[in-house]
Amino acid sequence: MQIQLIIFLVMVIVFALGCFKFKLPVGISMMLAAIAGAISGGYGIPIRHLVEGTFGYLDTILVIATAMIFMKSIQKSGALDAISALFIEKFHKRPVVLLVFLTLVVMFPGMITGSTTASVITAGSLVTPVLIAMGIPMVETATIIAIAGLLGMIAPPVNVPVMIIGGGVDMPYSGFGLPLALMTFPPAIFSSIFLGRKYVKDFKISDLEGKIDFDLRKDLGIKVYVPIFVLIGLLISVKAIPDIIPNLGLPLIFLISTCFALFTGRKINLFKVTKGAIKDAMPVMAILMGVGMFIQIMTLTGVRGWIVVNCLSLPAILLYVAIAVTIPLFGAVSAYGAASVLGVPFLLALISKDQIITAAALSLIASLGDLMPPTALAGLFAAKIVGVENYIDVLKKCKVPAMVILSIGILFIVFSKGIAGVLL
Repeated sequence: MQIQLIIFLVMVIVFALGCFKFKLPVGISMMLAAIAGAISGGYGIPIRHLVEGTFGYLDTILVIATAMIFMKSIQKSGALDAISALFIEKFHKRPVVLLVFLTLVVMFPGMITGSTTASVITAGSLVTPVLIAMGIPMVETATIIAIAGLLGMIAPPVNVPVMIIGGGVDMPYSGFGLPLALMTFPPAIFSSIFLGRKYVKDFKISDLEGKIDFDLRKDLGIKVYVPIFVLIGLLISVKAIPDIIPNLGLPLIFLISTCFALFTGRKINLFKVTKGAIKDAMPVMAILMGVGMFIQIMTLTGVRGWIVVNCLSLPAILLYVAIAVTIPLFGAVSAYGAASVLGVPFLLALISKDQIITAAALSLIASLGDLMPPTALAGLFAAKIVGVENYIDVLKKCKVPAMVILSIGILFIVFSKGIAGVLL
């Protein structure tokens, strides 16, 4: 047995024991796995490499922290409530159209923060009473929220798994917007219509009184949406007119947009909002620090290269099977972990494919880890928000949408060069 395989098995076993046996946070488990891998490889406890790994995803951590601050700000200012109220008032007599817009509302926090949990907990709790009032059963409601939250994590402008994969191969986070949009919005809309179309019905706005604040939008007017307009405007401007507006970077764009939230909606306490946002983002940031250490030690011990070489030796059909099976299964612990541990080697093994399209597709497949038990974060939190007792019932309803998402991911990889020729 090769030493790299032994080291990798040691790292995976320590990681699994930490998560499932001792119930440690994923970030801590990955750190312990990295240390165990270094010791088993004969490197002792290499402090320098562990520190380097910790800061390997600093850019991504800054994006998540500032995005969460922005998300909390517009939530407290009332912008999210106002958007939901607007869609309900405009489309309550056209329930299928309303269902599509509510799906986009659930996706939005994930698009900004790169977190499934952020989508499900914030926007998911907001649209739940609306979906139920439309006649959609509780299990289907939870499933719609889970799938929308999962795809929101992958949709542009912020996709953390792609950032992780790109960081592992020194590929900048640029040019992913359109491919990610095509991979996420169509399956999100399909899933919502597939799950809810046969149940939806017209309903009265009065059915939601006390659950949705309809007066807020009328009281504050269009100015409540200004932070979102500023964010979208800056994201587009730095790409469209780079000679006039320099590339500010996502963290600064989020902070600038947050400043507008202080004066355009409900009065908010920036210190409390920031404190709460960082607290909510801390588990994700800790995972990224652990992922960085894990990847650093895999590189140091030669495990990463060993995985790539073995992936390259697989026939093409088996390589795709391995991608479709192992990445979602490993993502049961963390979609971010799956993107780093398996996404990076698979991307290197698919070096003949277009790297942007392939990395985006691998991140889409990695997102399915949020539907894999025992953690199944998307299904678990969606079930709790809606009030479904057994989250396994939600996961069962996710089968068809999950297969659609997986198929899209594989097809984009197989035809990546042709798709890149059209899109990029």
